[in-house]
Amino acid sequence: MHPQLRRRSAAVLAAVALLTGCAATKPAVTSSPPVGTSTATVRYAAPGSPSNAVADPHGLLPGESDVVRMALTYDVLTVPRADGSSRPRLATAWKPDATLTKWRITIRDDAAFSDGRKVKAADALFSLRRMGKKAAENFGRMAMFDLDASKVIDDTTFELVTKKPYAEVGKALEGATFVVPEGSDDFTKPVPGSGPFRPTNKGGAQAVVYERNDDWWGPKPPAKIIEVRAVPDPQARAQALLSGQVDLAGGVPATLAKQQEGNSTVRLLRRPGATLYPLVMRMDTKPFDDRRVREAVRLALDRKQLLDTVFLGYGEIGNDLITPKDPTSPANLPQRARDLARAKQLMSEAGLADGVDLTLHTTTAYPGMDSAATLISQQLADIGMRVKVAVEPADTYFSAVYAQKPFYLSYLGGIPFLDVVRVTLTPGSPTNETAWKDPAWSADLDKALAEPDDAKRRALLADLQTRLRDQGGYAIWALSDRLDLAKAGLSGVPEGIGFASAFIDQVSLDG
Repeated sequence: MHPQLRRRSAAVLAAVALLTGCAATKPAVTSSPPVGTSTATVRYAAPGSPSNAVADPHGLLPGESDVVRMALTYDVLTVPRADGSSRPRLATAWKPDATLTKWRITIRDDAAFSDGRKVKAADALFSLRRMGKKAAENFGRMAMFDLDASKVIDDTTFELVTKKPYAEVGKALEGATFVVPEGSDDFTKPVPGSGPFRPTNKGGAQAVVYERNDDWWGPKPPAKIIEVRAVPDPQARAQALLSGQVDLAGGVPATLAKQQEGNSTVRLLRRPGATLYPLVMRMDTKPFDDRRVREAVRLALDRKQLLDTVFLGYGEIGNDLITPKDPTSPANLPQRARDLARAKQLMSEAGLADGVDLTLHTTTAYPGMDSAATLISQQLADIGMRVKVAVEPADTYFSAVYAQKPFYLSYLGGIPFLDVVRVTLTPGSPTNETAWKDPAWSADLDKALAEPDDAKRRALLADLQTRLRDQGGYAIWALSDRLDLAKAGLSGVPEGIGFASAFIDQVSLDG
């Protein structure tokens, strides 16, 4: 989860990436759901906190468990494919006019809510408008749309208006666009959904039990029952799987995953590139207001050592791209390698030949964040940076450190480039953690989003990411795989990272 969604609550310590979706590559271990259906219950221990569980699908979704629950109950308009492109879900088509400012959205004509009402375009537009009203909670997920100017055309069609030419509407509609019946506003009691499962009143305080919606328009879920347990501690999730309490444990520690590699009763599922701990350097604060210092930091990092130490090799070396698995991410860039001689030269050119004293903030909120900071401090000592590591409390880190301190380890999990832009790279945003303000870059972003040709637009977006990589305030030293543990025989775990991984309706124990 991306930390900006935690600014309101210290409990938001789970996967925000799932809120928005992300480009992804095919995971190393996955399988297709079996033919037919099963009567077995599938039990999932997901990152999240039962004490902070939410019922409203349009505001803050603090944990991965919250997003999974919403994805079982409600339909969304589009979902990300494993390669990061947008796939129809409740919306079957999205077509623009010549200006790329008016989009005709067509929804399915065979979807129904659990109370029997047909899902209509008015329900979809109402849901988007409700998201717009809750912008302060969901970090402006509908910020690109003029929802007041948008309108319903007929039962299956509505016109969605953008504030500027915006060619990536399909991807914008992936962002947790859960559709509820028009007029729904009180979620303290169950609200009908049109998703693949229906919530029951079973399960107690620690779990929510869902039963299959046999009237769902999509492929029939193999399992009759899915139980979602919110478990905040990654070690506890893994132990729940190993002790037989659950069938799938999401987001387990690398150390425990390593121990289970030879266990024939357990499957290790790896989703490449799911997690980053970006090193943040605020560009409005000395010494990081000097581009040479930022470049020196990036050149001083031993990325392989960090990958092997922090993530135990479950991942890949980073190349300072903020969303390397996004389909628009530039390919074939030279890998940035450690170059102490060049880094020292840059420090000297910046007037810091005698070094500089710094404090690097980190936390234990995610596995390895504290050890990463310690190792980074040791590596930066080789270029004269005297770095003190401050391990901050996990429950206040994303309210007291994130987007405030000049030098710290952040968290980014599985959200696409344009969502990162909206949340952390927009001048004036309270979550602009690196203080990125480049008017020319922002103007070129608008030009890219106004480009109707997919290939040309991708090239323009790739160039923007390259410029950010070389000029901005991030150092991306490694990408960690998302590690899940599953019971042997479990199949149908969704491919992809970020929002794509929330759709567990095809899991089965018959694989």
